[in-house]
Amino acid sequence: MDERQLIERVLAGDAAAERSLYESHVERIYRLAYRMTGDENMAEDCTQDTFVKAFDHLSDFEGRAALSTWLHSIAVSVVLNRLRKVKRLRRREADLDNVPAGTAAIPPADLELKLHLHAAIDKLTDGLRLVFVMHDIEGYKHQEIAAILGVPEGTSKTRLFRARQLLREELIQGGSSTAREEGS
Repeated sequence: MDERQLIERVLAGDAAAERSLYESHVERIYRLAYRMTGDENMAEDCTQDTFVKAFDHLSDFEGRAALSTWLHSIAVSVVLNRLRKVKRLRRREADLDNVPAGTAAIPPADLELKLHLHAAIDKLTDGLRLVFVMHDIEGYKHQEIAAILGVPEGTSKTRLFRARQLLREELIQGGSSTAREEGS
C-alpha cells in the first residue's frame, strides 16, 4: 500500500492503518527526539506529542514532501518548543555505576572522551545541535534537513560547519587541559 492510500485509510478511521503509519515512523522520531533532549522521558513525551499532532492535522498534509519529512518537521517543532518551555540545563553525565554492561570493555580514556563529546554537543545552540545530530548522527542529508527545518540547504550546511568547528574547539580545549593535568 502506498503512502497516499495509507493516509486515506487513517483519515477514514482505520485503526490498523493508523498503527501501521505509527510503527513505520516511531523509531526514527524517538531517536531524533532523544538525541535532541538527552532525556528518555522527554523524548517519549515528544514522540507521543508528535504523533498526536500529526494525526490531528493529517488532513492538512498536502503531499508536497514525503510523509516522513512532514512528521520530522512536526517532531523538530515539538522538541524545540519543549526545550524552550522547560528551560533547564541538559547534561548527560553518565554515572559509572549505571553504564550498561556492554560498555564495560570501553577503556576509561574512551569513556571520558565520550562523556566530554556529549557535554560539548550539549553546549551547542539548539539550531546547531539539531543540524549536527540530524546529519552526523542520524544520517539525514542536507536536502532533508532543509525541508524539515524549513531553511535553505546552505543554512543547513553552514550550521553543520559551525557546529563541527565549535565541537572541535571544545574537544581540543578539553583535551589540552587533560594533557596539562597529566603532564604536571
